[in-house]
Amino acid sequence: MKLLFINGPNLNFLGIREPEIYGSRTYADLVDYIKAFCADMNIEPEIYQSNHEGALVDKIQEAYGRFDGIVINPAAYTHTSVALLDAVKAVGIPTVEVHISDVSAREGFRQVSYIREACVATVSGQGFEGYKTAAKIILEKQN
Repeated sequence: MKLLFINGPNLNFLGIREPEIYGSRTYADLVDYIKAFCADMNIEPEIYQSNHEGALVDKIQEAYGRFDGIVINPAAYTHTSVALLDAVKAVGIPTVEVHISDVSAREGFRQVSYIREACVATVSGQGFEGYKTAAKIILEKQN
């Protein structure tokens, strides 16, 4: 099983940006966490982060024919990007939207998710554990 883990803008600032919301662990800690649970679950991961919408679209498109699933934390682009929605729809790869914080308990504008329409599930508010939950959802969809 090959999964692509995509992280959007500002996730490279985990541990620095709003630690009261996102915690004190860093992006490097997140990468290590994903690699560790993937090794335990016999998943081959590729992990990618960009602050640029077009780069995220390109990465989704590059996944076509290469990955069994996508776990995506679109971050702020969740609430603004039809381009990410269209890219996920175009590739037709089972995709799970994930958020470290509980977006349902935050500002009103965070209640809107454009990408959700193209995803098989959304995982929110579980911290780093949400990435593992998302991977399990994709594994269950494949079996």
